[in-house]
Amino acid sequence: ADDYITKPFSPRELRARIQAVLRRTTEGSSGTYRFGDCEIDFDRGEVRRGSAPINVSALEFRLLEAFIRHRGHVLSREQLIDTAWGPETIVTDRVVDTHILNLRKKLEPKPAKPRFILSVRGMGYRFEGESS
Repeated sequence: ADDYITKPFSPRELRARIQAVLRRTTEGSSGTYRFGDCEIDFDRGEVRRGSAPINVSALEFRLLEAFIRHRGHVLSREQLIDTAWGPETIVTDRVVDTHILNLRKKLEPKPAKPRFILSVRGMGYRFEGESS
């Protein structure tokens, strides 16, 4: 109930409510996400598998972020392009497939039989990494 305020109000109350809303919105987009033996630290922009750091490009990190934000939902190649490259960029579907393959090689125990980044035939990809 801190997102609505009636007049008259004090500047101190307004500031406290704004800080509460900002605190709530930044908590969801930061922190650490774990799945399998992998860990993604959104604050530091780091990915680890076990205790070993994994080198991922900025683009691969944006793809991972999109998958985690929409885990359990199918993301089309077009949605992934808009998220990772931007809506103005012209990228073919095969480029997306190549980056997904690279992510699988880095994150999956058996890239040929993925557990986390799954293909959904005719639709796109779905992330199934449950937070642990």
